[in-house]
Amino acid sequence: MSTRSPHHAVYVISVAAELAGMHPQTLRIYERRGLVNPARTNGGNRRYSDHDIALLRRISELAESGMNLEGIRRVMELEAENAELRHRLDDAERRLAAAADDAERRQRRDLVPLRQAVTLYGERFRFPGV
Repeated sequence: MSTRSPHHAVYVISVAAELAGMHPQTLRIYERRGLVNPARTNGGNRRYSDHDIALLRRISELAESGMNLEGIRRVMELEAENAELRHRLDDAERRLAAAADDAERRQRRDLVPLRQAVTLYGERFRFPGV
């Protein structure tokens, strides 16, 4: 059994509207305003994915909080940008940690273990007759 990607578009507009809790005409308006971009069949029919449904629910939350559609579009742009920046930061932190681990391993190879170090105690050795 294969797991379907959340971006795989399978829902017709009436099903997507029902899942998102809104009227199909509202989905058309959101598409015209650039808030959602459903896939299209060869015949031109809209198909929505689970990701699209989640996006529609987020739009609904923002609209219920009193935002207009332009404000919602801007918030969603900023949320997408924030998610991308967080992803890049996580990647940079992983690379930094790997580089630090590598540098520490290289530094350890240059050190002489304590049990192999030679230490002289007491008086300095004197050659006879000097």
